[in-house]
Amino acid sequence: MTMPLVVYLLCAATSAAVAFLLLRGYQRTRASLLLWSGLCFVGFFLNALLLLVDYRWYQDLSVWRSVPTVAGLALLIYGLVWRSETR
Repeated sequence: MTMPLVVYLLCAATSAAVAFLLLRGYQRTRASLLLWSGLCFVGFFLNALLLLVDYRWYQDLSVWRSVPTVAGLALLIYGLVWRSETR
């Protein structure tokens, strides 16, 4: 295994772990910030998977890689701005 492949795998694993922990925390507490952050990290995870495909099979997926990231960030911004809880 080459060093970039190991780094990309670690990035994907970290994003998946963070997404899992955030969404599990949302299930327990129903705090909306955990939901939106978890969905954002799901987008980061999908980006890392597409980066692995891009690197391993030499496909140019640079445009497609940005779609899950932008979608995840858009969900986070939506949750922070329009769905913020006022207490």
